[in-house]
Amino acid sequence: MNARSTAVEHRRRSAPRTTAAPAAFGAVIVGLWQLLSHHGVADPFYFSRPSEIAARIGDWLASGFLYRHLSVTLQEAFYALVIGVATGLAAGLSLARVPWLDRTVGPYLRMANAIPRLVLAPIFAVWFGLGIWSKVALGVTLVFFVVFFNTYQGVRDVDAAVLNNARMLGASERQLVRHVLVPSALSSIFSSLHLSVGLALVGAVVGEYLGSTEGVGHVVAQAQGLFNTDEVFAGMAVLMVVVLAVDHLVNRLERRLLRWQQPSTSDRSRR
Repeated sequence: MNARSTAVEHRRRSAPRTTAAPAAFGAVIVGLWQLLSHHGVADPFYFSRPSEIAARIGDWLASGFLYRHLSVTLQEAFYALVIGVATGLAAGLSLARVPWLDRTVGPYLRMANAIPRLVLAPIFAVWFGLGIWSKVALGVTLVFFVVFFNTYQGVRDVDAAVLNNARMLGASERQLVRHVLVPSALSSIFSSLHLSVGLALVGAVVGEYLGSTEGVGHVVAQAQGLFNTDEVFAGMAVLMVVVLAVDHLVNRLERRLLRWQQPSTSDRSRR
C-alpha cells in the first residue's frame, strides 16, 4: 500500500472519531440547557428551550417560511464572499509584489481596517438602499480585509531562495504568481476563507437586522421586537448550521488543493 492510500485509509478511520466528540459535546450542552430551562433555573422567557427552538425551526421548514428568508441571506453572503475574496486576493498579491504600491496604498488600507463596520451599515443603506446590495457591501468590508492581510502575509513569507531559483529558471512574474506565490500562500488564504464564510453571513445578517424587509436578520429583528426568544434563537441556530456546512465544504476543498503539502502532526491529529 502506497503513502497516499495509507493517508486516505487513516482519514477514513479517524473520521468517526473526529465527528463523535463534537456531536457528544453538543448533545451535552443542549441536554443541560433543556434540563435547566425545564426546572426553571434558566428562565425560558429569556433563554427559551431547545425543544421549542427545534419546534419553531420545524414549523418554518414545513411552511416554507425559512426557505424564503434564508435564500435572501445566502444570496447576500455569497456575493459578499465572492467579491471580498476576489478583491482581497488581488490587493494582497499586488501590494506584496509591488513595493511602491504597498508604500502608497498600504497605510490607507490599514487605516480603513480600523473603521468600525457597524458605523458603515447606515451609510451603505443610504448609498445602496435597503435592498441586497447594502448588505453585500457591508459583508465585503468584513471579508476583504481578512483575505487581504492573510494573502499579503502569505506571499511575503514565501522563501526568497525559492523565488530566486524560479527566476534563474526563467520564470516570468506571471509564472511566479501562478506556480510559486499562490501555491505557497494557499494555507494562509484558506485560513482566511474559514473566517470569511462566517463574516460574510455576519455582514448580511447585521445589514438585514438594521434595515430590511426579508432575510434571517429581518426575522431575528422582528422576533426581538416582540420579545420572542424562540424565534431569535431559532434564527441563530439556522445560521450556525449553515456556517458549519459551508466550512465543511471549505475544509474538503482545502484538503483537495493542498494534497501536495506534507501535513504536520497537529494537522493529522485534527483531521
